[in-house]
Amino acid sequence: MAPLFLDCKFVVVAALIVGLYASQAWSRELHELSMQERHEQWMARHGRVYEDDAEKARRLTVFKNNVEFIESFNEDGAKPYKLGVNGFTDMTNEEFMASRNGYRKSSSARSSGAKSFLYENATAVPSTMDWRQKGAVTPIKDQGQCGCCWAFSAVAATEGINQLTTGKLVSLSEQELVDCDTKGEDQGCEGGLMDDAFEFIVNSHGLTTEANYPYEGVDGTCNARKEASPAAKIIGHEDVPANSESALLKAVANQPVSVAIDAGGSAFQFYSGGVFAGDCGTDLDHGVTAVGYGTSDDGTKYWLVKNSWGTGWGENGYIRMKRDIDAEEGLCGIAMQASYPTAQMV
Repeated sequence: MAPLFLDCKFVVVAALIVGLYASQAWSRELHELSMQERHEQWMARHGRVYEDDAEKARRLTVFKNNVEFIESFNEDGAKPYKLGVNGFTDMTNEEFMASRNGYRKSSSARSSGAKSFLYENATAVPSTMDWRQKGAVTPIKDQGQCGCCWAFSAVAATEGINQLTTGKLVSLSEQELVDCDTKGEDQGCEGGLMDDAFEFIVNSHGLTTEANYPYEGVDGTCNARKEASPAAKIIGHEDVPANSESALLKAVANQPVSVAIDAGGSAFQFYSGGVFAGDCGTDLDHGVTAVGYGTSDDGTKYWLVKNSWGTGWGENGYIRMKRDIDAEEGLCGIAMQASYPTAQMV
């Protein structure tokens, strides 16, 4: 009888092993099916249509890899911020950076100290600041597939100083900068610099409204007729002393400020909320606008930053980035090349 018992035991073990493999295979199939369904739902939500089945299959693979990265990151729980599925989840990080980040590093290095800094002697700054609450920030915009973040950053800072000097919040035209500002580093959807944009606004005697010269998201021919109706003017611009978060704090305490950051990582691509603490370096590739600062409930100091990737990204289009870190250049290089426009009081 013993051999029969062993045979039975072997059959049971074999059945268990086969069942385990079958279960794992079924689990994988369910996972793939679930991911495909999620991708279909995501496509419907974001209005995404692909040119053929091959492209759709490729995008499904990218989507799957990104979702798994997002879920793995959030399960770790070690970071003070979360990632989420958003409108960029079917893009590789390389594709995302190429289409959304367009900050061009200045061809001439900045001096270690700014030539003029309006807020140098500012001593008392508020513990928190949010220029949205003071009516100096327009709603979140979306640059689309055009790498003109530099224009959105410069425009947001100009909208801010215009409201502070005139009392009127006016949405200004990024497309005018894309089409008409072609000097220096500014090359429309191919990238540019906020300082060069400020120079253009000064030399053009102002910038027209968004309504008059609406955003198209592509390089176009300068419309001189529309350009000839400026709605906001600035008289100059200044650089915040480099690599000093304390200097940047003084500036942001007084007006929205254009800043350049390293926004190239996948964590930035899928940021959905919390105080962002990295991962990032100092390879500046994206122009955004610091519109405030504060301290979170757990005591973490942060910069409040307005982005131009639509309201579906981050905290309704904004990101809170950790402030007062050990590195003098600030998180993601936020204190390296900050600048702001100056205007005459009306």
